[in-house]
Amino acid sequence: MSESMLKKRDWARQARRALNPTQVVTKLATVPGWALSGDGEDVAIEKTFTFANYYETISFVNAVAFIANAQDHHPKLTVQYGSCVVRFNTHDVKGLSDTDFECAAQVDALLPEGSV
Repeated sequence: MSESMLKKRDWARQARRALNPTQVVTKLATVPGWALSGDGEDVAIEKTFTFANYYETISFVNAVAFIANAQDHHPKLTVQYGSCVVRFNTHDVKGLSDTDFECAAQVDALLPEGSV
């Protein structure tokens, strides 16, 4: 995936705002497999991706890093031999924003549908 394929975002030039609970539930329905985690300022969306081996896991992690860099929005990653948990939230709005859901959809697009 080349960086030109991603719509590069400069979030410093766009005001981000926290989504209200209704908006979060609506957006969550657009990213299958992602679930709410935490609460209050620590609320996030997260998903566990599984792989056959460590090499596939790290290849995925590198692809996620590429997306995070292009979007200037960096998830928490928990990496193990055959899995990676990706967790997005927006610290500066103390909650979830559109950014989290846009990045989650881009991470999902890395893998063929039904592969996770």
